[in-house]
Amino acid sequence: MSIFNYKQRNNIILVSIIVLGCFLVYALSGLFSSILGAIVLFTIFRPVYLHFVEKKRWNKNLITLLIIFTSLIVIVIPFLTLSFMVIDKISSLRRESFPIQEWLSKIDAFAGTHLNQPKLAENAMQKLGTYVTELFPSIISSAVNIVLTLLGMYFLLYFMLTQIREFERGLLKYAPFREQHALKFAVELRNSTYSNVLGQGIIAITQGTLLAMGFYAFGLPDPIFWGVIGTFISFLPVVGAPTLCIPASIILFATGHTVKGILLLAYGLLFIGNVDNALRMLINKRIGNTHPIITVVGVFIGLPIFGILGLVFGPLLLSYFLLLLEIYETNRMAADRLERIRTGPEN
Repeated sequence: MSIFNYKQRNNIILVSIIVLGCFLVYALSGLFSSILGAIVLFTIFRPVYLHFVEKKRWNKNLITLLIIFTSLIVIVIPFLTLSFMVIDKISSLRRESFPIQEWLSKIDAFAGTHLNQPKLAENAMQKLGTYVTELFPSIISSAVNIVLTLLGMYFLLYFMLTQIREFERGLLKYAPFREQHALKFAVELRNSTYSNVLGQGIIAITQGTLLAMGFYAFGLPDPIFWGVIGTFISFLPVVGAPTLCIPASIILFATGHTVKGILLLAYGLLFIGNVDNALRMLINKRIGNTHPIITVVGVFIGLPIFGILGLVFGPLLLSYFLLLLEIYETNRMAADRLERIRTGPEN
């Protein structure tokens, strides 16, 4: 006969589950980017998969492979290519003599005369170059990690799609809340993912493209490079691509192109900024609204953990966390109501 009763045995099992779960989370921490990436891609491509497999009756393995290939070509490869291009360009700015050095010298001369800061621009560029170089993945040191992350992500995505009904039933079965709340969580998770990934992605690409066109029209060098930089920083609300027009206008002022500087400043702050606001309103109505505070805080959370991917993953994680808090509060209130109903007659 066991020395433990039923409740004690259950508590021991629960403690064992928690301990082993913590150990597994720690052991799988290196695959966290793969897991989160697979969840994001699954959420985005789930409607496409269901349309072709369940409505059109196409082969599920073929559709899954096509989805993986499409995401690789449309999302992953361009993102990595742009990241590596930025690294190479920053390195070349350090090694070679570009017009930017002349601009920095003029800004430093102005700052030394009027602000008593003779190396203001030079120091700022050195700090910015060091930060951005560390932020973007290195081609040599991170190549293996990138490949492993992609392999893990697509391995998980393949089975999540090909066994989609079993996967979703398992999530409902082991979800720590009721089925209706689990379904609500799934809908909100989809909306958060669409808002953060698709919505912010559309805004970022649009802002970066407009910035590159503006720099090209006003005769600034490397417009494509600065357009890519603008695309990345457009994931940050308030900051965004239009802010790059401010230092560019200062450079034009410093080089004697006052009219161009004024026009570029107006183009960035008035035109690109308003296009950004219009797109955000449209996307928030069609897809879902992500509060700017969530985006800013999420970026600061995500960057140290995921690097440049933290621009997307950070706000996503924070949105998921807040959503879980909301569902927990709903469950707690429902439990309190049931408890009051059950104990009401006795009182």
